[in-house]
Amino acid sequence: MEQDIRIAVPEKGQYIIKTLQKAGFEAYAVGGCVRDSILGREPQDWDITTSARPQQVKALFPRTIDTGLQHGTVTVMLRGEGFEVTTYRIDGSYEDSRHPSQVSFTADLREDLRRRDLTINAMAYNDTAGLVDLFGGLADLKARMVRCVGDPGERFREDALRILRAIRFSAQLGYTIEKDTAAAIAKLAPTLSRISAERIQTELTKLMLSPNPDYLRTAYDTGVTKVFFPEFDRAMETPQNHPHHCHGVGEHILHALGCVEADKVLRLAVLLHDIGKPAVLTTDSEGRSHFHGHAAVSGKMAENILRRLRYDNETILKVCRLVQYHDFGNGMDMDIRMARRAIHRIGEDAFPALFAVKKADILAQSDYLRQEKLANLENWQNLYEEILAEHQCVSLKTLAVSGKDLIDAGWRPGRELGETLNRLLELVLEDPAGNTKERLLAAAKEYRRETGN
Repeated sequence: MEQDIRIAVPEKGQYIIKTLQKAGFEAYAVGGCVRDSILGREPQDWDITTSARPQQVKALFPRTIDTGLQHGTVTVMLRGEGFEVTTYRIDGSYEDSRHPSQVSFTADLREDLRRRDLTINAMAYNDTAGLVDLFGGLADLKARMVRCVGDPGERFREDALRILRAIRFSAQLGYTIEKDTAAAIAKLAPTLSRISAERIQTELTKLMLSPNPDYLRTAYDTGVTKVFFPEFDRAMETPQNHPHHCHGVGEHILHALGCVEADKVLRLAVLLHDIGKPAVLTTDSEGRSHFHGHAAVSGKMAENILRRLRYDNETILKVCRLVQYHDFGNGMDMDIRMARRAIHRIGEDAFPALFAVKKADILAQSDYLRQEKLANLENWQNLYEEILAEHQCVSLKTLAVSGKDLIDAGWRPGRELGETLNRLLELVLEDPAGNTKERLLAAAKEYRRETGN
């Protein structure tokens, strides 16, 4: 079925399509770029599908990269920009829930589109034919629905990652998942165990960065998180009977995710901030839930989970620090001296992000003392901004005396020098006015006399 819809394919994409057409081949923009264009979004990539074989594509363009010739894909380079051009193909049987055992090329666009995962990703377009929508993708966009092309069970058996992709697309677009597609997800969720951690991580991150990160609930409801994130299932099954909370642990996490901006570190920190609560749950004689020490336990669990999902070390370090300290200072009447020490303890790089995590945590709790909690957090922020504005020292990095200065004054490299620097920092954390070279060198000499070194 062809639709009377016009899409503004960029000049370079148009050039590739028209070059292929002039050579006697069919060519279309296909997939996500078509979907996003219809939705009024700016496509990130423009993929092209064609009846031309890879070698025929290579012969038409002066600069190409053999991206995946066995699967029919050639990257055409035009003035520094790459466009993937893939031959219409039919996939053979999938024996590992990821790769087809064989790929055969075809001259039939329908055969190429029918092997794709979702109807909204199975539309093609060129200016000559208009929109080619053979499987109801446009209707599903209008119905705000995620639905597989053809038999959903067959699509998911071909590549189990499509299970998580369907949930991720529903979160990105705010769409519901069609009932047969949802049933197939629930039935075939265990097959995700065959998918690499790296591929799952990519989809989880995209879901977390979507406008609807709480759609992770769908992954729980269909048994998907049980496969790669069982700690979340336990959180979803853990109640919080306490005045500070109106949701169980898992629902609290889901609500908190929507209260923080779409930043990878922040969303992952909120996702994992209470993940250790089920492990430390106790219930008092009045039936109230308590989770003493949950922040430290959550920090350790967060590291294990992120490493299991193959996140990079920098992300792991930042997320785990935020998780570990997300409860720090709660209920404390913070003054500027305490704030300096808190920044030193938590880290100058992590401290600003902590405000966002703590605020999301508060907003996902009950109304009990909410205004007082938010006022306390605002006080924290004001103190932090004052420290920043006055360039107060909170780390060795901005201490007026360095290790080299002490060596020049007669210290030898080693433990004594390190201890001296840390003691000088303690003085400055207590009184930032003391952060001058003269005062600190004098204090260092006094410290040396006291210790007899």
